Amino acid sequence: MTSVALSDIRRAFERYLEAERNLSVHTVRAYMGDLDSFFEHLDKLDVNDFSTIELSHIRSWLANQQVKGGARTTLSRRAVSIRLFTKWATKKGFLPKDIGATLATPKGARTLPEVLNVSDAAIAMDSMATRVAEEDGPIPIRDCAMLELLYASGARVSELCGLDLEDIDYQRQTIRVLGKGNKERTIPIGNPAMRALENWLKQGRDQLAGEKSERAVFLGARGKRIDQRTVRTVVYEALEALEGARKMGPHALRHSAATHLLEGGADLRTVQEILGHASLATTQIYTHVSTERLQKAFRQAHPRA
Repeated sequence: MTSVALSDIRRAFERYLEAERNLSVHTVRAYMGDLDSFFEHLDKLDVNDFSTIELSHIRSWLANQQVKGGARTTLSRRAVSIRLFTKWATKKGFLPKDIGATLATPKGARTLPEVLNVSDAAIAMDSMATRVAEEDGPIPIRDCAMLELLYASGARVSELCGLDLEDIDYQRQTIRVLGKGNKERTIPIGNPAMRALENWLKQGRDQLAGEKSERAVFLGARGKRIDQRTVRTVVYEALEALEGARKMGPHALRHSAATHLLEGGADLRTVQEILGHASLATTQIYTHVSTERLQKAFRQAHPRA
């Protein structure tokens, strides 16, 4: 088997992830980071011929990560990354056999996501509405609409930032978002979110709009499409005012939307579709959140708990 430079293999794998797997920029970056870490480990082991790597090299790399204090979730992801890589490398003829096929995935510690209770979510939304009434200018109107929309839809920050004007269906009260893997989905939103969104588009957006605004729904202070960092800052500031709340960002609103939907009687498949989860197993974690919240309420309220 002809020896191939690791840099050439790396570039080919990156093209595969982007063009054939159609993965997001963040996911590709994570996979390539894992691969770079593995290649650095091979270099330390003086493995010069890529075609000679063995399962023991992968296990040595993961063990090294664990010794350095790598979290179980990180080790689990890296095992998945390297298995995908060795499977691809074998198909492309870079490896004589798929050495990663039998690699066990370290079980990650399952942490339940932070969620707001319904009353705290209402307080957060009401405080933003109060800002709109008390403060002048388009920014409070925009921030209120973004917070309402994130909680109403359970959308990711990237999906909110990518919204265009034609993605809003006013009659059906839905928004169309582009999720992970360029998968499009339609999400219903409630009356408060729709009112806040319409208020922003009628009373606020034109004040910030300019040549660089294009068709973006949400704009930054300079008129460009809003960036994810700005959205996160807005959400952090809105939620940190809640009494007893730990630092929560946009994902807390996504988790809260999912949990409140399930607690309100929505079925798992519906919530899966709304959130854009590829696997139902990912959505099922919110059933554990709901159960934990019920148990906590029971322990606090029942005289014989």
